[in-house]
Amino acid sequence: MTHAIADEFLLDHATGAASAPVSLLVATHLALNPAARWSYRQMESLGGVMLDTIEPTKADPDALAKLFARIDRGDGADLEHASMPVTTRDVRIPAPLAVYMRDGLDLLEWKQLTRGVEEAPLDIHGKQGDRAMLLRIAAGRAIPKHSHRGVELTLVLDGAFGDARGVYARGDVCAADETIEHQPTAELIGDCLCLVVSSGPVRLTGPFMRLLNPFLTR
Repeated sequence: MTHAIADEFLLDHATGAASAPVSLLVATHLALNPAARWSYRQMESLGGVMLDTIEPTKADPDALAKLFARIDRGDGADLEHASMPVTTRDVRIPAPLAVYMRDGLDLLEWKQLTRGVEEAPLDIHGKQGDRAMLLRIAAGRAIPKHSHRGVELTLVLDGAFGDARGVYARGDVCAADETIEHQPTAELIGDCLCLVVSSGPVRLTGPFMRLLNPFLTR
């Protein structure tokens, strides 16, 4: 695992500032990546030290009830250290993500994007318009060359894919925005399964595929 998520996303997750889809991706990344977990614990420790220097204020009288309600809902942000991952179709899915796919991969609403590339939306949305989905790329297949209208985070759950910046394997995160143009291609070792969180649709940049941009919502 060589591609850890940027510290800014870990910090947003730790402070509760991240949207629900981003928190889900971060929690899943933490379950898979020991280096990211170490960085996250350092941030938590630093936050604890900073809290000791802050003057106390009156607490919300409903704070405890809200905390218990959040635990009962099983919010993804609280599940990065859950005990065991769930296995579905020979893929070990970490607990934070498994909450959103209890019936397994095959019963999700898969939609073919191009030959060998499918996506399935997850029922989690952010206030900033972030969306989460699973992306499945057949071995050796490529996503059309594209850029982005916003930020896209892609976490590899199984297999691996590569672009001009390197190869991303299980637990790695690929971050892209409007400055990045790439064509992710699944490695030949097998199909690649990813969790993707995006704040805007892609922008196809190939000579013919760009004609489809007005019809894209992803």
